[in-house]
Order: sequence, then C-alpha cells, then structure tokens
Amino acid sequence: MQGWSGLRTQRAAAKAGYPLTHPSPSGRGLLVLLLASAALLLITPARADEAFITSQPAEMLSIVDLPTGKVVASLPIPGKPAGIAVDPAGRRAFVTSPDGKALTIIDAATRTVERRVDVGGGPLGVAVHPSGSPAYVADWYRHKIVAVDAASGTITGEVAVGDSPSGLAVTPDGALLLSADRDSDQVSLIDTASLARVATVKVGARPFGVTIDAEGTRAYTANVASDDVSIIDIPARTVVGTVKVGQRPYAVALAQGRAFVTDQYASTVTVFDTATLARLAAIPVGDYPEGIAASRDGTRVYVANWESNTLSVIDSASLKVIADIEVADGPRAFGAFIRRTDP
Repeated sequence: MQGWSGLRTQRAAAKAGYPLTHPSPSGRGLLVLLLASAALLLITPARADEAFITSQPAEMLSIVDLPTGKVVASLPIPGKPAGIAVDPAGRRAFVTSPDGKALTIIDAATRTVERRVDVGGGPLGVAVHPSGSPAYVADWYRHKIVAVDAASGTITGEVAVGDSPSGLAVTPDGALLLSADRDSDQVSLIDTASLARVATVKVGARPFGVTIDAEGTRAYTANVASDDVSIIDIPARTVVGTVKVGQRPYAVALAQGRAFVTDQYASTVTVFDTATLARLAAIPVGDYPEGIAASRDGTRVYVANWESNTLSVIDSASLKVIADIEVADGPRAFGAFIRRTDP
C-alpha cells in the first residue's frame, strides 16, 4: 500500500494519466467539515435526484440524496469499482470493476444488485444507450468496447477502438457512441446500430473523460497530458476548439452554457464559456477531483474528490462551492452518476 507521501511523489513523476486502480492512500487524516444545516438547504436542486458515487479503495457505492446532502445507502461492490452510468430513466445503474473484470448491474430504485457480468479485460468507462440498453463498457487492456444487454446481462457484441479506451458517451438520439482512446490521442465514433467504428478524431494528449452536449452536436474531451479540453463538432467529425485548463484534467460536465472541468493535480474545477471558449474561473474544491456531473436543471455541479472523500456541490451561477458531502474512501464516480428519481 502506498502512503500519502508516495502518492504525492507519483503525481510529480506521472507521465500521462494513471492506471485503472489508484494507489490507496493510507493515513490521509483529512477532516472534512460539512456546512451548517442552514447552508445545506442551499444545495437543494430543482428536482430531487440522487448521486451514485463509486469509491475505489472502499469498494463501495455511496448513494447520496441530493436535496438533503446525505448518504442514504451504501452497496459493497468488489473489484475496485471506478466507472458509473445511470440510465436516463433512472431505472438501473451500471458499475465497472477494473480489478474484478466485471460490470455490476443495479436496480437503482430498490438499491439491490441484479447481476454481475464477467466482461474480462480491464473494464473502466461505461455508458448506457438512451433507451436503457445496452450498456457499453470500455475495456482498457483489450482496446475494445463491449455491449451488454441491461436486462439479461448477456454480452451482445464488441468493437475494436484505439488504445486504452477510457470515457464513453452516447449521443442523445442514441445513434453514436464516442470513446476517448487515451493512449491513441483520439476519439472513436461508433455507430450503435451496427456496432461498427465509423470515424476517429485526433484530440489533445491522453483524452480520458468525454461528454456530449444536450443537442448531440459537440463533444468535450479532458486531455490528461496536454492539460486542455478538445471540443469536437460531431457531425463534421473535427476539432473546432481547444481550451487550456488546470493540471491533469479528468472529466467535463456541462451546465448553463458553461463547461466544468475537474483538474486533478490542481484540486480545482476550471470553468469556461462553451460559446466563446473564454475561461471564467478556477474553483477550489477537494483534493484530487475526478468525476463530475451536473444536475438536470443545470443549477448545481457535483464533484467527487478522490483524496478528500467528499462530493463538492458547486452553484453553477455563482461558481462557488456551497457544500461538501462526505462519502466512502476514494471516490472516483467516473461517468454519468446522477439518477433521476421522479417518474
């Protein structure tokens, strides 16, 4: 087990990104204070959703009630869980376990495990078709995407992509799946009907997270090694912009016409305007921020902080942290982790 100082040394010596499983810091000793109960009322989003937060060293899924800022359930997930995707209807959650070579499918309403699917290799990123099935799993080691039927857990197909696929995202119409191929410095575009790769787009160095806008026309990749975000015009299949952000960007969330980017080594979230690409702020959050997602109404942005064991809540209008919620040890929450709870 690598301690706190070892992890700091690893940061300084890291080349581009890091392996599927982080070292598990010991003796963090971080005491995180939640805001007072009156201030907690400020985190209430317009819709009463939940956050499904994977914590890798704890091998745990924390389910956070966002209106109250409380962890309301915890599910043990073996195999060092990292990736998470909740289907658009909020019916199921899908969790990847790189060490366990598995995809865990969860009934999100009852908070119970439906099944655990052996997908082999090194499952990391995961995304779900807008219809709720299939789930797509990025196999980091075997350089391919595996499609899994949500109801049965059956593997229905696979497609080869670039080296070390990481983040995945599906266009709102369900027609295209995008894969951030980290070690190929590219994004693969896959036709979901045929499960065939139809194009690749070169982006910055070591893309990790990929996010698609609500219109399905632009994608944003967090490029770990070049410390920037590439903006892709999806129909044109070309990069139309690049924005410098903080050190070691991990993932991107979109809200209120702005992009929010987790800067792992800087412990900040960089914000830029999606129309002008102008940088607006660098918001201090917890230590080593990773997964990030916006509320459905765009008023809040939630950030999983690996070393602080917290979920930071950002007001997307004021660009300030308004609360920190304690979760299990080592949260990554890599993917779409917000679950809608209304019918």
